[in-house]
Amino acid sequence: MPGVELKASVRDGFVVVVLRGDLDVTGAADAQAAIADLVAPGQTLIIDISALDFMDCASLRALLEVQTLAWRGGGDVVLAAPQPHVLRLLALTGRDGVFCVQASVEAAVAGTGSRRTRYPWRRLAVRTARPRGAASSPTCTGLAQSG
Repeated sequence: MPGVELKASVRDGFVVVVLRGDLDVTGAADAQAAIADLVAPGQTLIIDISALDFMDCASLRALLEVQTLAWRGGGDVVLAAPQPHVLRLLALTGRDGVFCVQASVEAAVAGTGSRRTRYPWRRLAVRTARPRGAASSPTCTGLAQSG
């Protein structure tokens, strides 16, 4: 993938994808395919974007597509440690409420694990109660958001 390096690992039972470099239109489709291959039914995927120096709208769309795939399988996508430019892109595009955003991978792991254990029924309740067209992460309710 031109401009971006992608590494995946497992941490406390969660797949963590680290993106490093520049993620733009030239690498968005490849990054989307690579990350989508890591989506598993019922699992939350944590994407560490702390080392992402640049991200454009094509890349945001790619991450939204991965999130949709995860949601269809009963999972979710959490963005960990976004830089200010990524938070700004999310806000400017009106997508700042769509992703669960955590200050670090550690916070994402801790928050996701406690939600799954404590509120196993909540995801379905939130998902069915959300009006069509209202976009928000079904598993992010109540978590501290960065920014």
